[in-house]
Amino acid sequence: MRMPAPEAPTVATGEADGLSRRALIAGSAALTLAPFVAAAQTPPRKTAPAAKPAEAPAPEAKPAEAKVLKAAPAQARLKPEPAPETAVWRLGAETSPPVLRIKLGEAVRLRVENATDKPLALHWHGVRNRNAMDGVGGVTQEPIAPGQDFTYEFTPPDAGTFLIRPLVVGGASEPAGRGLSGLLVVEETTPPPVDLDVSLLLQDWRLDETGALLPFGQVAFAAAAGRLGNAVTLNGTVIPLALAGRPGSRVRLRLANACNARAIRIRFDGLKVYVAAVDGQPADTFEPLKATLPFAPGTRYDLLLDLPKEAGPAGKITALVGQGLPLATLNVAGEAVGPAARGPIASIPENKRLPSEIRLQSAFRRDLVVTGGVKPDRTKPGAETPYAGDPQKIWQINGASGAAGAAPLFTVKRGQVMVLTIRNDTGFPQILHLHGHVFRLLHLLDDGWEPYWLDTVQIPDGRHAQIAFLADNPGRWLLSSTVLERFDTGLWTSFEVS
Repeated sequence: MRMPAPEAPTVATGEADGLSRRALIAGSAALTLAPFVAAAQTPPRKTAPAAKPAEAPAPEAKPAEAKVLKAAPAQARLKPEPAPETAVWRLGAETSPPVLRIKLGEAVRLRVENATDKPLALHWHGVRNRNAMDGVGGVTQEPIAPGQDFTYEFTPPDAGTFLIRPLVVGGASEPAGRGLSGLLVVEETTPPPVDLDVSLLLQDWRLDETGALLPFGQVAFAAAAGRLGNAVTLNGTVIPLALAGRPGSRVRLRLANACNARAIRIRFDGLKVYVAAVDGQPADTFEPLKATLPFAPGTRYDLLLDLPKEAGPAGKITALVGQGLPLATLNVAGEAVGPAARGPIASIPENKRLPSEIRLQSAFRRDLVVTGGVKPDRTKPGAETPYAGDPQKIWQINGASGAAGAAPLFTVKRGQVMVLTIRNDTGFPQILHLHGHVFRLLHLLDDGWEPYWLDTVQIPDGRHAQIAFLADNPGRWLLSSTVLERFDTGLWTSFEVS
């Protein structure tokens, strides 16, 4: 399905990441590789009392034999027939992006073979990983050269829904834009009872009239909104994707945005959904305001909903682009589920491995300023002044573009509370991801925070955000743009936890 002409990413106004609760609410030990399955009241805001230490990470489980995941050229149908298939890249042999499913406490041991012609590394977006396994080519590991392989071996400390994206310094946008993405699902020890658990991965593609991918590496895209596609798929399938469940069944939807640059809002038409987790971490379950959610690259949601007891159409998920773009339809069919004894939808149990409180009074504070890019002409939508600087240094944080050999911006001792104030002095919304940690989004007018953990934050142009986290994971970690063309051209920095 064709999308309207590319526009700048849409973000919510009012709060830094567009996800303010105040705005939203009025396996076995072996790794399983599977294709995607197709088929409230506002609580009081929390303030910052005294700190409690986080639980120690779970011990590394003894890994099973490494599974193999090959990154290789493939063909995919990105437009309806009779349009031809498109030459893409894919992780694994399935026709859809892979979902890697394990239980909490089990180990990932995955040998990634690079059969493409570009260097690769896979970042486990949202996993509080061992630093050597974070998957940033040029920083935490040597990139996987064409024809070579690398084994990722780690035990995720948290349950949740995590995104797999290629991430190599100076070379992330093309592998992602060609289709290399997937999900890691770490199931809770005692997951909420559901009848259907469905993963939905959003990707967009920039195609010419013949259905072929347009060239990569345009400075004009990198200096502005990024590579915005003109065709969309869900789970590698032409939209709308048809999903089905039994009458009266309870469904868990895991949504992840793997687009290079497109930030949208999504709406749930006819569906009463409850947000149970954000960016992989449990949240106090809530209904989104007006049944819509902001959905930026790197963002994930776990949603719970109950299907009607009568067969027929139940509703749809719509991207708020142009006049609305249907992403998926949900229908009710088959034999009804028996009388439910599980009661109303409730929250996923909180993650006890995260600190319940953060002591802001003794925090190490740093100010970060994002600059660079072109300046949009607000009187002429889509018009920008052409970028005339160094194409490798289009974006800066505190005056410096990210570089593999650069020293960390700052170093802190393990266990130190961090507060970062991030100001966006560019002409575009910025979407930033914190590696190896999760954070609280602080309220700008008091000492409280939003009642969920995040690893990705949206900051509108001309605005700022404050994030707080416990720096408890040793190593060199990135704060990086999830718009991959911007990441490739300098929009990242790093810090050291010693």
